[in-house]
Amino acid sequence: MASLADFVDFSPRSLTLAAASIAFNPIFWNVVARAEYSNHILTRIFGGPYRGCYALAVTIFSLGILRDHLYQVALDEQPFYAPVHQPLVGSVLFAVGSVLVLSSMWALGVTGTYLGDYFGILMDAPVTGFPFNVTGSPMYWGSTLNFLGVALYRGKVAGLLLTAQVFALYWFALKWEDPFTAEIYAKRERERAKKAGGKRQ
Repeated sequence: MASLADFVDFSPRSLTLAAASIAFNPIFWNVVARAEYSNHILTRIFGGPYRGCYALAVTIFSLGILRDHLYQVALDEQPFYAPVHQPLVGSVLFAVGSVLVLSSMWALGVTGTYLGDYFGILMDAPVTGFPFNVTGSPMYWGSTLNFLGVALYRGKVAGLLLTAQVFALYWFALKWEDPFTAEIYAKRERERAKKAGGKRQ
C-alpha cells in the first residue's frame, strides 16, 4: 500500500526551508504590525508613518520573493507524480490567482496592501469593487491559488502539501487580522462621532 513517503521526499533541506519561509512570513508581518500599532516602532525609526509603512512593504515584498524562490527550489528536488501533473489546470489557477493578487494591490495601493491601517493610514471607505466583490481576501486566496497552480503545473505532491500549509496559515491569519483591523476602523468611527457630537453642543 502506497504511503505519502512514496510521493514526497522529506529528506531535502530545501523542503524544510520552504515550509519555514511559508510559516514565517504571515507571523512576521502580523507581529511587526501589532508592534507598530501599539508602540509606533517603525514610525519612529523611519521618521513617519508613511516611511515606516513603505519600509515594511519592501520587507514583506522581499520576503515573499524569497519564499517563492524557496518553494521553486524545493519542488526541483521533489519526485514527479504523473496524476498530479495538470499543466492546463495549473496554468489557469495561477492566472486567476495572479489576477486576484495584482488587482487587489492596484485597488488598495501600497499602504492599503501593506498594513497601513496599523500605522494610522486609514482608507476613507472600504473597497467593494473587483476583486473584493469576489472574495474579502483576494491577496491571500490569490496567493494560495498561485501555489496550487505551480504544484499542479509541475506535478509535485510536495507542492500540494505546501499549498495546504499556505491555506491553513492564511486562514488562521485572517481569523487574527480581520477582527483587529475592523476594530481600528470602528475606533475611528467612534472618534468621529464623538467629535461630531461635541461640535453640535
